[in-house]
Amino acid sequence: MFAKRQSRGFTLIEILVVIVIVGTVLSIVVLSIGIVPEDEELKTERTRLAALMETVQDEAMMQGREFGLEIMTASYRFVEFDPFTREWTDVPNDELYRLRNLPDGVEFELYIDDKRVELQDDPQEITGPNGRAPTPGARAFAPHLYVFASGEASAYELRLVRPLSRKELIMRGDILGEITFGEDDEI
Repeated sequence: MFAKRQSRGFTLIEILVVIVIVGTVLSIVVLSIGIVPEDEELKTERTRLAALMETVQDEAMMQGREFGLEIMTASYRFVEFDPFTREWTDVPNDELYRLRNLPDGVEFELYIDDKRVELQDDPQEITGPNGRAPTPGARAFAPHLYVFASGEASAYELRLVRPLSRKELIMRGDILGEITFGEDDEI
């Protein structure tokens, strides 16, 4: 009758189907672990902060205002110097200066004059409840970095770091307000 056909291997279609399935599973695993986005998140955050700093520098010079940047472990905010009260204040009603949080797993390391600055987790209190001055004996608020109306700024080195993988990107600012990125950044 019919001869029994022997199977000698896989067909080309079967091999291609297996390759597509394995490729799909690997893609899902890589994206769920977050290996690819980590690198881009660091670059995106560094670029965003540099652009904000340049915008603030331009606004300081054009409007004759002085700004500061308070940096926390995983967030930052801009503040403004009020020449009438001679104190730093929040900038009201301006989305540009709001408190910004870094993505999960990203932190700042700040160096001024080659010394690491100990950063807090939360912003400092500028004013007390109902707009009153901070409690007596409290330390006067001062931002970490300054942007002056003359165009000058604080010199600094700011690192965006993933502590678990120790991946980092560097952003440097000089007293003339020029911002540069680290040449040896490895991502």
